[in-house]
Amino acid sequence: MLAALAVLAAACGKRSPAPRDADDGSRKVALLLSTLQEERYKKDQRYFEELAKSQKLSAFTLSADNDNARQLSQVEDALSRGAKVLVIQPTDSAAAAGYVSKAHAKGAKVVAYDRSIPGADFYVAHDSHRVGELQATEAVKAHPKGNYVILSGQSGHSVASEITRGYRETLKPFIDKGEIKVVLEKSHDAWSPEQALKTVEDAISKTKGDIVAILANNSGMARGAVQAVQAANLASKGIFIAGADADAANVNYVCEGKQSVEVLKDIRPLAEKAASVAAALAKGQTVEAKTDVSGVPVVAVQVLLISSASVKPLLIDSGFHPASALPACPK
Repeated sequence: MLAALAVLAAACGKRSPAPRDADDGSRKVALLLSTLQEERYKKDQRYFEELAKSQKLSAFTLSADNDNARQLSQVEDALSRGAKVLVIQPTDSAAAAGYVSKAHAKGAKVVAYDRSIPGADFYVAHDSHRVGELQATEAVKAHPKGNYVILSGQSGHSVASEITRGYRETLKPFIDKGEIKVVLEKSHDAWSPEQALKTVEDAISKTKGDIVAILANNSGMARGAVQAVQAANLASKGIFIAGADADAANVNYVCEGKQSVEVLKDIRPLAEKAASVAAALAKGQTVEAKTDVSGVPVVAVQVLLISSASVKPLLIDSGFHPASALPACPK
């Protein structure tokens, strides 16, 4: 599980056989993204390819536009082009298990990226369980008693499952003592902000506004929660609202006091770690990982809590967001 930060720790390592190519420049690695239609994923591509190039690899990126059939075709294309390592953000984690057997039949390795793939050689991801722990811990500090709402992402999505598991495990002692009650927990197709808004509206109606905390798996659903709370004229109640991804709109909400915290899942260390793992595998080197998901070794990337006080050092100074995108926040 993604319970500990394990960038290059020392427990369960795997060694790939040395590749047949004689020189580093001939070693090809492919980044197969589910989509490039969102601005975030252009950053994934850039950081991955830059790090791969610095490791003397030949890297290329393909995007499936969230189409399972297209991603399967791209897996076959990447293998036909001689890719030694496929770094795959699956359009469907279960379906992607079939990609692994295709790659292994060609002597290639598979690194699951951002989302799990059964049978992959490694899984590089943000520590999603820690996201849930951070959000729930801060919520309990603010409100150790009262009614909570949990907004989970897509049903069956590995990231959503891990974040929500972090909530449940952190809140369990308080729930068991009857101090906290989860009055509504729901999954949302495509992590929809609109669906999340409706869920919070339903929770407000069900409890007559008696809610103290809302935990959302991502920034978009947290925006839906903020909008529902504002529309119901409950802003003065100090309802704790948490999101994850550190979208600019949500960070501004945090600085304005409309939202409590965000969790930063920084793109650059994720993409660069995936490229480093791909480079090691392509060169026949050992990659170390401390934990696993269903037998797949995990290289977990750190996540960080964002409050109004930490916006400047963690988001602006780091270049994650330009200061111009965060007009509500201190510079």
